[in-house]
Amino acid sequence: MPRAQGSVPSHRRRRKLLNKTKGRWGGKGNLLRPARETYEKGLTYAYSDRRRRKRDFRRLWIARINAAVRMAGMTYSTFMNALKKKQVELDRKVLADLAARDPQAFSSLVQLAQQ
Repeated sequence: MPRAQGSVPSHRRRRKLLNKTKGRWGGKGNLLRPARETYEKGLTYAYSDRRRRKRDFRRLWIARINAAVRMAGMTYSTFMNALKKKQVELDRKVLADLAARDPQAFSSLVQLAQQ
C-alpha cells in the first residue's frame, strides 16, 4: 500500500499561517519557522496586552480625575477618600467621564467631598 503524504492539508496549514503573518519584515512573513515564532509571540503580546489595557485605562481615569480635582483645590486621594466616606459609589471611569464632559456635575461632587 502506498504511503499517504498528506501534502494538501499540510500546505493548507502552512498557507494559513503565512497569511496570518503577511506583511512582516523579512523572512518573518515568508519563511515557515520565523513566521510561526512571530505568530506565537504576537499571540502572547495580545494576551498580555488585553490585561494591560485595563491598567492603562485606570491610569488615564486617575490622571483625568486628578487634573479636574486639582483645579478645585483638592488632591486626588483626599477627593476619593471623601467620596468613599460620603458613600458615593461612582467608579473612576464614570468620574473621569464627568470631569471631561460635565464639569458642573463634577464640581458639585467636589463640593460634596469638601463638606
